[in-house]
Amino acid sequence: MSRFLPNNFDASLPLALIAGQGQYPVLLAERVRKAKIPLRLIELGGETSPELVSSFPEVERVAVKVGQVGKLLKELKKMKAGYAVMAGQVTPGKLFKGLQPDLKAIRMLTSLERKNAETIFGAIGDEIEKVGVHLLDARTFMDQDLAEEGLMVKGKEKIEPKHLNHGIEIARENARLDVGQGVVVSRGTVLAVEAFEGTNAMLERAGKFGAKNCLFIKLGKPKQDTRFDVPVFGLQTLQAMKEAGIGNVAVETGSVLLLEKNEILKESQKSKIGIQGI
Repeated sequence: MSRFLPNNFDASLPLALIAGQGQYPVLLAERVRKAKIPLRLIELGGETSPELVSSFPEVERVAVKVGQVGKLLKELKKMKAGYAVMAGQVTPGKLFKGLQPDLKAIRMLTSLERKNAETIFGAIGDEIEKVGVHLLDARTFMDQDLAEEGLMVKGKEKIEPKHLNHGIEIARENARLDVGQGVVVSRGTVLAVEAFEGTNAMLERAGKFGAKNCLFIKLGKPKQDTRFDVPVFGLQTLQAMKEAGIGNVAVETGSVLLLEKNEILKESQKSKIGIQGI
């Protein structure tokens, strides 16, 4: 079913999908259903797509607000979930503005020395495990969408190996420092570094320079907690590259998910945007 499943995986136990924004949780739900594993939905208020919510009977889904950690844990136990998986982005600003944490969340947040997306979601993951629910790798069932080694689509612009290596070096350092998972470079110059605002905002910033031979690099962190944090490249990202005039992207093999992969490859060929697995 998936190489990311634990060896003792029991397909008879319900799997709870904790769903954020976008197509990622929609695609994951399709794969779980194809595997005939009982699936339940934890809808994150204001984040989960209506399309996904409506695909579940009312008795197999529940809504939880971002910040209601106590309720999330109670609902997982009510569902008798053996497993859970997190998929889809949560609006970054919600972690700081408008968050209404319940008592469990307040206690959890108080215990954290650093409060960022990684530490917060990591702590939630640990709490899920404590109630006897195994939190799966977020790449589970998405094996076929992972970036492949080598050139996947040839772009209009050629990127010299030395400029690719420079970009990879900057991106790895940026990821090591836990700033972000992407950078845009042009012939040895760093145009933009991804931070909290996200990938598409970074691509927009980079495009304002009007530079030639631009390369976007997306990769994982050295100690990535793949229970909740998986770098994703989707059709919206490709469109953002096109609008910004960025002609090539290099994505880390085995780490970056190309959501709706076949569509991405088709659209990149049409747009003459190069895609390479590194």
